[in-house]
Amino acid sequence: MVVLHPQLVMLAFPVGQAYLWHGRDGLTLVDTSVPGSGPQIQRVIGELGYLRRDLRRILLTHCHEDHVGAAAELAGRLDVEVVAHRLDAPVIRGEAAVAPPVLSDWERRLWDQVHAQMSDEPPPPVRVDREVDDGDDIDLGGGVHAVCVAVPGHTAGSVAYYLPEPRILFAGDTIAGGPDGGVMLGVFNADPERAAASFRRQADLDAEIACFGHGRPLTGDAATHLRAAAA
Repeated sequence: MVVLHPQLVMLAFPVGQAYLWHGRDGLTLVDTSVPGSGPQIQRVIGELGYLRRDLRRILLTHCHEDHVGAAAELAGRLDVEVVAHRLDAPVIRGEAAVAPPVLSDWERRLWDQVHAQMSDEPPPPVRVDREVDDGDDIDLGGGVHAVCVAVPGHTAGSVAYYLPEPRILFAGDTIAGGPDGGVMLGVFNADPERAAASFRRQADLDAEIACFGHGRPLTGDAATHLRAAAA
């Protein structure tokens, strides 16, 4: 558990990251990591001084296993609202298959390394209570709202969540923290050109903190770093 903001912590897993926003009106979880991560997430909720029932909603950035993996176990035990983009919702519910990524040679090696740590089984299907689209607003409570930003390319229904106040961006896998501490276009994209356009769109947002599915988040003046990388 890494504190990024007085109301935001990052949960680091062997594959991928999830984020927990906490406020007076309850908790919002952004992504859930791989299947089996539910107990760790619930333990962090307790360490923050909350009860499991304080988790109000799960915001999914896209349909890949390392982001939706524990959503079924959490949604099955808790009274939470599960939110995802309308184009990825059928995959999350187990009704459709996800489009495979277009891999470069160096990505193929990385793909093999990452998937060696993950199960070959697809993640358990999970209900989607609310299908969102570009520009939709989600009330997180306490006067904080998340704006849905469609960022296709990694998957057809990839979505970022932007909190105008306090200027926090949850980018999912369209952007990643680079090995040198900078930022880069996320890997394993179904449509690399659309993913690059989605990167540039997020760089135009006024973000102070940018949270990624993989790699170190940016915790200060994120917009400047994103715009430099986009350029």
